[in-house]
Amino acid sequence: MRRRRGRRRGDAGFVTAETAVALPALVLLATLLIWGVLAAAAQIRCVDAARVGARAAARGEVDAAAIAGAAAPPGAQVRIALASDTVRVTVEAPCTGPGRLAGLLSVRLSAVAVAAREDTLVGGGTGSWPT
Repeated sequence: MRRRRGRRRGDAGFVTAETAVALPALVLLATLLIWGVLAAAAQIRCVDAARVGARAAARGEVDAAAIAGAAAPPGAQVRIALASDTVRVTVEAPCTGPGRLAGLLSVRLSAVAVAAREDTLVGGGTGSWPT
């Protein structure tokens, strides 16, 4: 039996074909991973904006919605609901997908924060706690 040395003729071009299939898949995966990180960062900004807005509204600041809007991602909507003893701030923001996937991967992010109103706390705001 004779052994052939060198390349087999039937394997020619397989690496090129595999690369042509794998490379777009890797680019798509990398794009989706980056979009996931950006969406997570926008969600964190929504949570922070809701918390900041709730603190400001609990103190009785008139521009609490503007304060929350400044901390929120672009295009976010801020809603403040006042109750008798609490304040509830809801922040909603759109997060579109990358490039041509924008229609498929669009999600709506939201966060809610609730704080006790400072003007209704026991003790009248004197800084002392009842004993």
